[in-house]
Amino acid sequence: MNTGSMPAKQRGATLVVGLIMLLLLTLMVGSAFTLSTTNLKAVGNMQVREEAIAAANAAIEQIISGAFATNPVAQQILIDINNNGTTDYTVEVAQPQCVGFTLAAAAAASSVTLGTMSDSTWDTLWEITATVNDVSSGASATVRQGIRVRLGNAQKTNLCS
Repeated sequence: MNTGSMPAKQRGATLVVGLIMLLLLTLMVGSAFTLSTTNLKAVGNMQVREEAIAAANAAIEQIISGAFATNPVAQQILIDINNNGTTDYTVEVAQPQCVGFTLAAAAAASSVTLGTMSDSTWDTLWEITATVNDVSSGASATVRQGIRVRLGNAQKTNLCS
């Protein structure tokens, strides 16, 4: 290799180009790392929020499966979302509210008449609100759900005014 024929000004040009390429490569790797970390945090936040919504829905299902219309009260329900035996979310369920009612369609005539039965039934519309505020993750979610419950005339009068 004959290096004596190259001008003195061209010596080290390869080194400068190599350093520039190394700097660009370093910037690209740093940007990729930052983007992947940000995306990982975003996915983690989405997962925690979805779990909070699932916990609120599970609490509403527990309320609905009970006889909430006979004694509508606010409740605090502990939810174990991953079934490991520990409480993951505490859900505050507000007192169910009767927001409307309509006279139910007439039922088929019956030959049996009981003294306590009313001749009219009502389709009542209830709103149930569940709120999750998880201190450890900072996740919060509020879920509202409506449900229709058929009540007798006396129950409707007591609960839905």
